[in-house]
This record gives sequence, structure tokens and C-alpha cells, in this order.
Amino acid sequence: MVSRTASIAAPPGTLGNPTQLFNYALDCLRSDREEVALALVSKGVEAHPRDPRLWQVKGLLHRAIDQLGAASDAFDRAAELAPNDAKIAHARARAHMETGAPVIELFDRAAALAPGDVSVIQAKSAALLMLGETRPAVQILQEQLRRQPMWTEGHALLARVRWLLGDADHFTSSLQEALLRWPREAGLWKQLIGTLGQAVRHADALKTIERARQFIGNSPMLDAFAAYSHDELGEVEQARRLWDGLQPLRESWMAVLYVGHLLRAGDYRRAGDVAYEWALTPTGNQFWPYVSLAWRLTDDPRWQWLEGDERLIQEYDLRESMDVPLEELAGLLRKLQLGVRQPLDQSVRGGTQTDGHLLGRSEPELQQLRGAIVDAVERHIKQLPPVDPGHPNLRHRRDRPVRFSGSWSVRLTGAGHHAHHVHPYGWFSSAFYVHLPDMEPPAGSIVFGQAPKELGIDLEPFFQVQPTPGHLVLFPSTTWHGTVPFDEGERITVAFDVAQPKA
Repeated sequence: MVSRTASIAAPPGTLGNPTQLFNYALDCLRSDREEVALALVSKGVEAHPRDPRLWQVKGLLHRAIDQLGAASDAFDRAAELAPNDAKIAHARARAHMETGAPVIELFDRAAALAPGDVSVIQAKSAALLMLGETRPAVQILQEQLRRQPMWTEGHALLARVRWLLGDADHFTSSLQEALLRWPREAGLWKQLIGTLGQAVRHADALKTIERARQFIGNSPMLDAFAAYSHDELGEVEQARRLWDGLQPLRESWMAVLYVGHLLRAGDYRRAGDVAYEWALTPTGNQFWPYVSLAWRLTDDPRWQWLEGDERLIQEYDLRESMDVPLEELAGLLRKLQLGVRQPLDQSVRGGTQTDGHLLGRSEPELQQLRGAIVDAVERHIKQLPPVDPGHPNLRHRRDRPVRFSGSWSVRLTGAGHHAHHVHPYGWFSSAFYVHLPDMEPPAGSIVFGQAPKELGIDLEPFFQVQPTPGHLVLFPSTTWHGTVPFDEGERITVAFDVAQPKA
């Protein structure tokens, strides 16, 4: 087991001061010390059983460590004591939703208390999707966008939902309609063009950029999107002229696209220099994957330091840690698949993906799986190379409890696969194999270090793993990974990102 962080004592008198206890618990939430605070807050609600803030923060603490049943109970008590508190109502609805329970009435209550809070609408739409209520999910997003047409995240969410449900012809219609009324809103244009790029509609994106110029004029944002679209269409020279006019770049999202351009153009050394410079900034995790490609392509020995240590990628057999049969788990995961096609902004090709935090759900099969996964992640962290402050994956402290920033299941069918991608906001990522078709290697294998197809780089993987049912593969979130297509059958996996320690 990974050693837990030492308890940081609460200020004297905290237990007798509900406000001080509440603030102390919030500080613990911000620094991965939830379990430290939970023991004290549990005593606090005994001493002050009618203080809704303490029940609220108790729910937040339980939720942070995926104890969603206990979190739901705490939020229920907080809502009973403070029935008109909008934040408590929202947190209560979300906690119940994440267990897999039906929660529409709870979200209706939260929305009534905070009618302008778009985060409630966003969560309610997710709850409806989890219940298979696709039309109402689309409808409430549409209604909110009529009231708040500049809610760009809402437009993006509606586009993703429509795409997921198979509406490839009209998935951006809310953005198109909003721009007919507010054509000078640059934020709407940016969201529309970015969404078209996610859908690999690059020719449409270029046409949209020209329309945007008519209303908002020329801008670095439009030039960067146009350069990226030309790159994706193989028109590297047109892209180069645009990128040259944008130098020096000051926004990280543009710099990521520019590094991709340099790799496409074969300027590997320049790509490595630019990517490494940005990798040392607070947004650096977006750039380390490109640093890796450039260093390998230029035979830079620093790649061995970055990704060459075999301890970074490991395989673990979880079958002895689980009583639930894999086929029983597979049956549950099939029921949780929602869409009719792959998500808009994910790596899945030829399959579907679950929504929500899978390992937080209350089903016994998933809770047992979560326990086995936590044990494996702790073993993985324990065997890593020594802490290295300059390394993207080895710089983090290792005395904090395992936390997940996301978890999901993917179901692939014949010729399905994962495009090569990374998870720049995670620490370690994963593939746990639940059900596999009959495959001849290397079909279905997970490969590491191969460049995304669109970069046009002939670079072989540096490592690969042939899947085995019941096995878990853990690897750095910044390492390129994808899968080899298989001919036919069904492949069901569970995946998650281990969250980077907060402090």
C-alpha cells in the first residue's frame, strides 16, 4: 500500500466551531486530504447535528473519495436542514446521479432554486441520457440555449449529444442558429469551428472560417484554425504561410497545433524545441507527447529519460482480486452503453463509450472492480523510478490516496479500435480487459509511442501489450497509445485516469 499523507492537525478549537471546521474541510478537499478531514467532520456532525454546512462538506468529502452512497446520505441530511440552499440541492442531485440512481426530480428541485445555473442544466441532461431519455436531454439543452444563447459550453454539449445519437447532419445546428442572430460573436464562431474540427469536417471548417471573417474580420484565432484545417487536409504549404504570420505564439492551444504542423512538415528538431519550451510551462502536459515524438525522430537520448524506463508501463492481473465473473461484469457494462456511435471528442472508432464516472457507481460489481484497481494503482506507484521534479509523470508526490479524474467503459465491435491519443490532464491511464473476441496477434493489442495517423509520421511503437481478460495495463497519461483493429466480435474494456496529486 502507498503510505498515506501524515495528518495535518486542525487548528485548536475547530471541532467546537462549525465555521472553522467547514473551512478546514474545504482546505483538505483542495489538497487530497479528504480522509484526514472526514474523521473530524464526522465528529462535528455529532456535535452540531443541525448545521447543514457540516453535512454538506461531509458529502463533498465522501464524494471526493468515491464513497457516493455515504455522500448521498450526507447531502440528503443537508437538504433536509436547508431545503432552499441551491448548492446543496445541486450537490445532492449529482451525488445520487453518480451512483446510477434516477434523479430527475432532484435536478428539478435544484433548477427551481437556481434557474440561471447552467451547470444544473448540464448535469440534468447527463442524468436523462443515463436513463436513455435522449429526446428530453436534447430538449432541455435547447430550451436553456434559447434563454442563454451565448452559453458556448451548452452549444458544445448539445453538439456532442446529437453526434452521439447519430445526428451527423445537424449536430451543430444550435450554433448555426445563434450565429444567424449574433454573427459578430467571436466566441460562437470559435466553438463552431472547433466542433467541426473535432468531427473531422476540415473542409467545412475552412468554409466557416471564411464566413466568420465577413463578420468579425481577420484574427489570430481564425488564422490558427485555418492553418490547422489546411494541415489536416494535407495542405501543409498553405498552413505554413499562416503559421509564419502568427509568430510568436502566446496561447498554448495554438502552440499545440503549431507543433503538430512542424511534425507534419518534417521539421522534427524545431518541433522538439518548441514543444519542450512549452512543456516547461503550467500547460506543459499538452506538449510532452510531442516532445517524445520529436526526440525519437531525432534520436535524442533524452527520450530514454522521458519514456524509456520499463517501470512506467506495467500489466497487472486482477482476477484473483475479484469475485465477480468477468462475463457478469461485461453484461452490466453493455447495459450502460448509451450512444449509437463513438463520442465526438474521444479516441473511440467503431464503438460506444459510457457516460459519467463509472467507478463511482453503486453496483457491487463496479465497486469490487474499483477496489481491485486501487490496489493495482498503489502497487504501480510504489514500483516507479525515484521522484524526478523535471519529469511529467515522476514529479508528483506519492503519499496521497489514489484519486480518479475520470472512468468509463468502451465497447468496440468489428474493426473497432482506438485512434492514437493521450490524456494530458491525467497522471496514469489504463485499459482493463473485460471481454475480448478471438484475435490473432497483434489484432486488438494496445500499442505505445505510435504517432497519430494524421501527422503522417512513420514511427513504430516502442512497446505493445496483447490483451488478456482480467488484466489491467497502466501507463503514463502523456504517452501516445492506441489499439490495433480486429476483424470481428466484441471488445469491452474499462478505462480510467488516475488524477494528478493536488499538492
